[in-house]
Amino acid sequence: MALSRASEVAEAIRSYPGVARKSSISGVTSKFPTDGFAHVIAAEGEDAAVLDYGEFCVLFAADGIMESLVRDAPYYAGYFGVLVNVNDIAAMGGRAMGMTDVLAVADDALRDEVLRGMVEGVRQFGVPFVGGHTHPDCTYSALDVSVVGKVAKGDVMLSSTARPGDDIVIVIDLVGHYPDALPYAYVSTEHRSDDVVRAQMEAAATVAEKHLAHACKDISNPGSIGTLGMMMECSGTGCTVDLDRIPRPEGVDEIKWINTYQGCGFVFSCSPEHSEEVISIFEAVSCSGAVVGKVDGTGVMKLEADGESSIVFDFSKDVITGIRPKK
Repeated sequence: MALSRASEVAEAIRSYPGVARKSSISGVTSKFPTDGFAHVIAAEGEDAAVLDYGEFCVLFAADGIMESLVRDAPYYAGYFGVLVNVNDIAAMGGRAMGMTDVLAVADDALRDEVLRGMVEGVRQFGVPFVGGHTHPDCTYSALDVSVVGKVAKGDVMLSSTARPGDDIVIVIDLVGHYPDALPYAYVSTEHRSDDVVRAQMEAAATVAEKHLAHACKDISNPGSIGTLGMMMECSGTGCTVDLDRIPRPEGVDEIKWINTYQGCGFVFSCSPEHSEEVISIFEAVSCSGAVVGKVDGTGVMKLEADGESSIVFDFSKDVITGIRPKK
């Protein structure tokens, strides 16, 4: 018997490497508990750690670029090294201040392409590299980037605080392309002016400052629904998503799109009275948005399409990251 559309999409999400590889996260974070450190407001499960600094919070994040990306698309490896970190700070409602990198590349030509991408990212987003480390004599190629940002203490958006009854809002810049070497990365920022790209990051800070959302994550390697799943898992909630409501460019396959890393895309959990304002803030900076579903207290994540539904994750037994709500 053929799978329903909702079941087919659910299975594709569960088996997608961008989702499946996240299962090792809790095995690492469990070795470094943050309980007992008074200045740590939030850590595991968030896009950036939140550290108390008086009236402000310091936001601190890091991302490692996969070795295959450095090897096969070094320019984009450098560019994404900036993009993913700036997005992580924006998802917390903050503004990025500076980055450091660890670059391990023995081949000069490869190194120069990675650096070219990093330079373009700095120019476009306006966030500088302020230090780091270089390995010129290694036997592998890798790039790791860390970022520091700040946000007023009362304006932090976490990804672990979605509430039953909230609307799920997804906003995405639909104008972009898939580079030949990156079939699951949709690059929208290259087509935009510096002003628009920076305004898209600022839009997330505006949502935070106006206290319009209970939770937020940027759409990363697990794709839109996988990213939403991480939010539900660490919030201890469930949800139902209508596949037909997810913003998508014409001509792009549905499953590919749902599993795509977005150049500019965010998932919000917000009270229904704030949903349209969140959408309008992002529409003003060239993004498309929609209410795609509802948060509930079931601990089960479901997809709906064509009058049928399918469970993607049942968090009583399924794991994405394994990071659960703090007691």
